[in-house]
Amino acid sequence: MGIFTKKEPLVLFLGDIFLFYVALWLALFVRYLEVPSQGLLLSHVEPFSVIFFVWIVTFFIAGLYEKHTLLLQSRLPAIIFRTQIINSILAALFFYVAPAVGIAPKTNLFIDLVISFILILFWRISVVPLLGVRKQQPALLIGSGPEMKELRDEVNHNPRYGLSFISTIDLDGVDALDFQEDVLKAVYSENVTTVVVDLRNPKADPIQPHLYNLIFSGVRFVDAHRLYENIFDRVPLSLLGHSWFLSNISSVSHVAYDALKRLMDITFALVAGIASLVVYPLVALAIRFEDGGPVFIVQERIGKGNSIIKLFKFRSMRSSDQGVWITEGDTRVTRVGKFLRKARIDELPQLWNVVRGDISLIGPRPDIVDLGKKLAKEIPYYNIRYLIKPGLSGWAQIKQDLPPQSLEETKIRLAYDLYYVKNRSFVLDIKIALKTIKTLLSRSGK
Repeated sequence: MGIFTKKEPLVLFLGDIFLFYVALWLALFVRYLEVPSQGLLLSHVEPFSVIFFVWIVTFFIAGLYEKHTLLLQSRLPAIIFRTQIINSILAALFFYVAPAVGIAPKTNLFIDLVISFILILFWRISVVPLLGVRKQQPALLIGSGPEMKELRDEVNHNPRYGLSFISTIDLDGVDALDFQEDVLKAVYSENVTTVVVDLRNPKADPIQPHLYNLIFSGVRFVDAHRLYENIFDRVPLSLLGHSWFLSNISSVSHVAYDALKRLMDITFALVAGIASLVVYPLVALAIRFEDGGPVFIVQERIGKGNSIIKLFKFRSMRSSDQGVWITEGDTRVTRVGKFLRKARIDELPQLWNVVRGDISLIGPRPDIVDLGKKLAKEIPYYNIRYLIKPGLSGWAQIKQDLPPQSLEETKIRLAYDLYYVKNRSFVLDIKIALKTIKTLLSRSGK
């Protein structure tokens, strides 16, 4: 599937780091109009290395290491330009706050920013796409359900994946399948090199002996579940069965991860909770001024293991939502509440729930009790998301533009939640935290 699959973020990261140092060397050359001496170069490398680390984090938050970066080439100049503006501010703050580094940031930093912007832009737009170019290999897709159609369309409309599905076999019609005519003919006439198949589907059992024989023809097989997860960052719900959960989901505690996560929860929640106290009086005045109602509310939500937890929030509605989805323009939301919800300020009191251990910073969002019970009845396997402690933010929150407002959107949220439950790790938690910060700063959070 080409170099730009799982290796893409690493290639982008290494290229950016290399060009940051190249830009520094060129900046010193331009500034002094001579090859930088070893002493001059070393005096700049140490402080600029700190800046480069911060810049890489900023690039990450800006989404420049996402798997679909290549698909956003038209937006790359604007994204990189905005990111470099932020980086220039951070760098200037660093050099002025730490003047002991002993360099002249006003000139050298400005030149470095300009050169690094040009190099990174050229690298991302002109060089990176060439590294991923390879002839699309003809492939066969065998599966069923809406996710298979979604997978087919995504792969066939994006040459970056290195595959092209020339034919799709629907397992729902496998009884009428003529393997010799419908599969083998396509494989050999189109020189198919890859077969993406859902082998966990019981309807695939009758054709597995035939597929086995294709191994000797140089055909490779790719698990449809894994490919879907790698591309969409969520679990394909219509392909799931009990065997998938038995193989991939566990409630066994990971001592080191759990301890590290709890330490992060307490440390961040305490610092942020104390710092946020300064806005409490302003929020309280705004809420009371609008309608004279209570400032805080306590909501009963579903926690880990289906337990009932009580979360604190600033009141943003005139009446309880009673477990009903809140839609855009909902009249129950107050004017102040609309702002509080958009900026996620209404959830600041939940930092104390994090300290108490009711919820975590990162995890599936906890459902209101009535709505959670309703969804558990209507969506298969929904209760699996309660296997772990819920969180203030989560994988679904950074992947979905808006909170679920329908049953279908909630199913998509569950697909992301299951991906997190399966793949949760401290590194993934850090990624979610950074992307959440980006969302809050852009004020796009709901």
